[in-house]
Formats: sequence, C-alpha cells, structure tokens
Amino acid sequence: MAIIGIDLGTTNSLVSYWTEDGSIVIPNSLGQNLTPSVISIDDNGEILVGQIAKERQITHPELSASVFKRNMGTKKKYMLGTKEFLPEELSAIVIKSLKEDAEHHLGMPISEAVISVPAYFSDAQRKATKRAGELAGLRVDRLITEPTAASIAYGLHQRNADTKFLVFDLGGGTFDVSILELFENVMEVRAVAGDNYLGGEDFTEILVSLFLKHHSLSTKDLDDKTSAMLKKQAEVAKRSFSEKKTASISCNMNEETLEFDISLDEYEAATKHLFQRLREPVERALSDASLKLSDIESIILVGGATKLPLVRSFVSKLFGKLAYININPDEVVAIGAGIQAALKGKSSSIKEVILTDVCPYTLGTGVSIRRSQGYHEPGHFLPIIERNTTVPVSRVERLYTIYDNQKYINVDILQGESRLTKDNIFLGEINIPVPPKPAGEEAIDVRFTYDINGILEVEITAVSTGLKKSIVIEKDPGYMTKEEIADRIESLSHLKVHPRDNHENKLLIARGERLFEENIGNARQEIGQLLREFEEVLDNQDTKLIAETRKRLFEIFNSIDLKGEF
Repeated sequence: MAIIGIDLGTTNSLVSYWTEDGSIVIPNSLGQNLTPSVISIDDNGEILVGQIAKERQITHPELSASVFKRNMGTKKKYMLGTKEFLPEELSAIVIKSLKEDAEHHLGMPISEAVISVPAYFSDAQRKATKRAGELAGLRVDRLITEPTAASIAYGLHQRNADTKFLVFDLGGGTFDVSILELFENVMEVRAVAGDNYLGGEDFTEILVSLFLKHHSLSTKDLDDKTSAMLKKQAEVAKRSFSEKKTASISCNMNEETLEFDISLDEYEAATKHLFQRLREPVERALSDASLKLSDIESIILVGGATKLPLVRSFVSKLFGKLAYININPDEVVAIGAGIQAALKGKSSSIKEVILTDVCPYTLGTGVSIRRSQGYHEPGHFLPIIERNTTVPVSRVERLYTIYDNQKYINVDILQGESRLTKDNIFLGEINIPVPPKPAGEEAIDVRFTYDINGILEVEITAVSTGLKKSIVIEKDPGYMTKEEIADRIESLSHLKVHPRDNHENKLLIARGERLFEENIGNARQEIGQLLREFEEVLDNQDTKLIAETRKRLFEIFNSIDLKGEF
C-alpha cells in the first residue's frame, strides 16, 4: 500500500510520492503542484478547495477561509456561511483533496501519510495536524518537521562526512530556523526556534498598511470584498519586486480607482522590523546549540517567502554565504516528506537514515520559592524537559512539601519559556495525597516523558507510600501569543504602586525575563536566581541597596548578552 508525503502549508499545500526516479510532487486536478490552502462554500453548500476557493475568497470572503494553519491547536471557529469549522477541520478538507489527487494519479487507494509540521509547532498544534490527517481518512503514524524534510530533499542525509547545516524556513504564515547535524547515518536536530506568527503574509500586510496610510484610510473603511482585493493586489506587488525596483498597487474603492507606487528601498525600510524578528530565532537556535555562524557549513532556504529578493539578501548578509536554492522552495518540504514516506515504507531503493527530533518548547511545573522573609511565594516555573532536548526523553524531579501536615501536593503541567507560571501555558494537573508530616519530610517524584510524536506523559510518585498517578496530555491546551503575554504583564504592572514600578527597575526585570527565556540550563537558573534576589531587594524598599544591586545586575546581564552575540 502506498504511503504519501504531505506538506500542509499556510498558503499552499502539496502531496508527494516516492518513485524509482526519486520523490515527485503529484499535480492536483488542475495540473498544478501547489494547492492553495483555501476553503470556500458555494451557493449550493458544496465545499471548494484550492485555487477555485482562492478566487472565491475575493468575491465571497464571507464564504471562504485561509491562513487557518496559524490557528491549529486552538478552538477558533471559522464561519463559512451557516457552517462552522475548527482549523483542523479546514485542514482536513485540504488533506482530503490532496489524498484524492494522489489516488487519481497513482490509480490506487491511499490510507497512510507522513505529514510535515513547522519545527516550532507546539504539542497542541502537532496533535491538531495529526488529527486533521485522521479526519481526512489517513493513518498518520509519523509527523516530520519541515526543516528535516527539506534536509532530506537535498540529499544531505546521504553524505558520509559529518556536517552541520541550518534550515531557514519562511512560509506564508510561520517561520522556523533549525540546526541539524549529520554523523554517520544519523540526522539529529540540534536546536529549533521560530515564530508561529511571522511569514510571507506579514510582508504582504506591510504593503496593505502603506497603501491605506497613503490614502488616509484604515481597515475599518473597507468591506470584506475590498479588503480581500487589496490584499491580492498587495501580494502581486510584493512578487513584482523579484523583477523590478518599483511596484504599484491599484484598487477600486467606492467607484474610484486608488493607486500607490512604492520603491524597493521604501519597502525594505518598512519591513525592517520584520527582519529583526527573523534574526531573533536564528540567534536563539545558535545559542541553544552552542554554535557560532562559522560552525554552519550549509544553509537551506525553504518556503515561498524566501523567493523574495529582500529575504535572500538578508540571509546572505546574515550568514555571509549563499544558501541552497536549487530545489524550488515551495516544493522542497513535500519532496522530503515523500522520501520520509519511502523510508517508513522500507523502500529498498533509498538509503536508510535515522532521524531524531527535539522538544520545541520547555515543559515543567510550578513551584514555591522560599523568600528571605520566611514565607513561600508560589507561581515560579521549574523546567523539567528544556526546549531543544532530543526526544524521546524522560526526566524526573523530586519535590517536597512546604507546610506542616500537608495532605496533598498539586502538580500543574506547563509549557513555555517564562519564569513565572502565569505566563506559560497550562496543559493539565495532577493532585496526589501524601501522609501529613512536618514540612519537607514528604516528597514526590515528578517524571515527564515526551515521545517522538509529541505525546507528553506525566507520572507522579509519592516517595514514602509508592502511590502513583499519571496523565497523558492529549487535550488541546490553547496558547497565548507573545503579544498577548506582553499585554497581560503590562496591564498587571499598572495596578502596583511600589518602588519596583521605577522605570529602571522595570527595565532590568524585563531584560532579565528576556534572558531567562533565551537561555537554558545553568545560565537560565542563575538568571532566575538573580531576578529573585533583586525582587527581594525591591521588597525591602532600601533605595541605596536597590540602586547598587541594579547596577551590578545590569553589568551581569550585559555580559550575558555579549556572550550571545555572533
């Protein structure tokens, strides 16, 4: 039975299959390799997928949906007319269309697939992707990260010498950077980082914003149809920069044709902040992998947005070398997924390779910290499996009671990089009884186990009684964006009238929080300890001591920042 490879993209999706000539992309019913990830419903209530739906998105925006991959793993609802869909349900419709294209092309039924996911997809997003495949009638035993698929497509797994390479994957809606290392027949993911809310769509939105600003308009002035048309014209203008130094946008509004011209230099200046957002995950991945740019031997560009001259120029300047671009960036992930499907099917015509993956986010629990004043302060995050740990992995931490005659210990299960539990994602919890004894005399072992398919199991064992409780995290936890977390922190800070609201103090804490998220291991723990010490100094309200401590910590944080530069 054939196994297909599927690249489920934000903007376009593809399906592939292994042949004697290698992995090939299967064309859809229109003879095109790319199937737009767009769904629409016609007047008869029938579902339309792909290019047709993309066209209808301009004329019937209220009956169409796109870019839903960005909301995979959430409970966001899409209303298409009178019908309601979850993101994975819309994705399942796209996958089913790809499955039917493959069955028609191969002349046989298809029941199994390997589906690619962004390396930086969370546990919930990966599960939603797997569920989308299953809703489409496919068995999905394995997900493959997009950078790993791209590396396989370039044949890097067939090299004999050890090599380190970086995959720069900028798609329509997501950005991933992954560092992989090949040794013998093992391809190991060393580190991943990314931004699930950054992609080619954002570069298009810049042009939309500039157009509206030029004509003193806002999005509130546009109806759905006009908004969709303007976005399409902006997309065309963006692509024209591949051949021209200037671009034009023309859009009909209120029976009037509005036009806007922009130069490449002006566009580059307007997108500067997006390139800074691209740079940050690169820095984080290199730091987590303990590598410098000079250690990277090859760079692979993946995703349609890397076709933009501005993006390619940025990558060349950043890395000081040319990237691999001899495989179509739109198709490279699908080709790699087809090769992985062949590997899974034990095809004799392909060299075996062992693929490893990492946990993209830190997993841990909340603990209470004893303050010098003698009280316990809850709400501090204890990492148990840190991000970029090779999976499968199992780690255990021993935790103790903090109150006399404590009868229960509650363990919350969290995902994220923030120092405080309230700013991380709640996945679940376990409550376990312990014998009432003096504080610190009873303990539990908390074991986190994360497997290759992104399934997290948490087992709690009461040390003195041997009682065990466990939970497998299967439900969708939802998550907050960085912007939502920042807004939440900002709103809470306004409620406090305290020396810690001092501008310099807030700056130091904010910087420390960033460094805590950027680092792992001992460095992260040291930063957390420094922040706790500073918070205790603030509690004492000794202005001289606060100033002295602040100066010392600024110097330490400067040193940590300098070490992270490349």
